[in-house]
Amino acid sequence: MFEKAILWLLVFLGIGLFIFSLRKPPLKEWLLFFLLTGYFSSIIGVIVVEEGMLTYPVNLFNRHFDSSLTYEYVLFPVLGIYYYQSTFRSGWGGYVGKAAIYSAIITILEFFLEKYTDLIHYESWTWWYTFLSTLLLLVMIRVIVKYLPGNEQQR
Repeated sequence: MFEKAILWLLVFLGIGLFIFSLRKPPLKEWLLFFLLTGYFSSIIGVIVVEEGMLTYPVNLFNRHFDSSLTYEYVLFPVLGIYYYQSTFRSGWGGYVGKAAIYSAIITILEFFLEKYTDLIHYESWTWWYTFLSTLLLLVMIRVIVKYLPGNEQQR
């Protein structure tokens, strides 16, 4: 019951941060980054769970999904919006440096959730994989969005 309460708290926190993140333009880029982050993280999340690298013993939708929809469709994409906003006028150094900071934050939170709750359990997964995959995914999506047509002001 404690873990479900944490998940619902995280969902509402994520929704609140999402709404707050959309308070200024360019709304199109914020939403695009949000959607791309959710898309790629869900693919990676399904692969990682299906390969047995980690499990989510307590999940809001565990009857239908083995991966964490809370993380893949709410928390990580919202983090992605804030990362994108903080790198909107940055160069490559800013992309990688800030991705490292955001990845460290999410990795530390995940580490403590894995250690002290039943929300996530590492099988062959480690905190280092979380850090590295998050960092690479944030930078990759940042580069994709930067070079999409219509984003000439960022190049």
